[in-house]
Amino acid sequence: MLDTPVTPTTSALPILRVSGLHKEFPSSNGMVEALRGVSITINKGEFICLLGASGCGKSTLLRIIAGFEKSTRGSVTVYGAEVDSPGPDRGMVFQDYALFPWLTVRDNISFGPRQRGVPTPTVVKETERFLDMVGLTSFADRYPHQLSGGMKQRVAIARVLANDTDILLMDEPFGALDALTRSKLQEELIAIWKATKLTVIFVTHSVEEAVLLADQIVVMTAGPGRIDCQIKVDLPRPRDVSSPEFNALRRDVTRRLTSHVSGGRSIAATADS
Repeated sequence: MLDTPVTPTTSALPILRVSGLHKEFPSSNGMVEALRGVSITINKGEFICLLGASGCGKSTLLRIIAGFEKSTRGSVTVYGAEVDSPGPDRGMVFQDYALFPWLTVRDNISFGPRQRGVPTPTVVKETERFLDMVGLTSFADRYPHQLSGGMKQRVAIARVLANDTDILLMDEPFGALDALTRSKLQEELIAIWKATKLTVIFVTHSVEEAVLLADQIVVMTAGPGRIDCQIKVDLPRPRDVSSPEFNALRRDVTRRLTSHVSGGRSIAATADS
């Protein structure tokens, strides 16, 4: 069980606690175990990367935290309150953007606050603030089909921020982007995280991305998903991917990730190539 806090928190409770989580799915061959006994505690303001090979259950874990799926056993709590459905305190960013194609960039970002009944002057002010934060002010009146993949992902992030969320959940959000766009958005995400002091839980199968972004890397085993280890990343920011320290940690994380994979095949190295 890996629930030792790494950074101090001003709250008496951690922002998120996952306790003894199990998840099983029915299939034609019987029940399939996706998660087994997952426990983790996350403090406010931490940047956590869930790292593991495809099929290890990391996206399932994220969807349970979001409230989109229910666990078979175990619990998820936010500041001590049990999660049993989606809520504005947890905002999800998907790889495929999930924008409303009939709304402009500005209207996509302002949709959530308007639905919650936030006063119009506040909605307008906050929408402009987040448009500026993600560098899309000049594209505010464009529609999603008029944007690049990187721009769409910026809109998706801004839309979550506009909902005044506490926890930003990101399911391989940069996986479909080209290398240059991905690198730029990684830099921008860190800048947004520092500015907003959000708690971020970021799913990836890239070791390099995890070492670049995270305060802590949570390594998950091949299915059924379990937490193999939790690694604190002490490297100062901004991080240099060519530095000896970065690559030493990258090698260590890769070794830990692949130590439980049959045959020792370096899934992480393949994903990063």
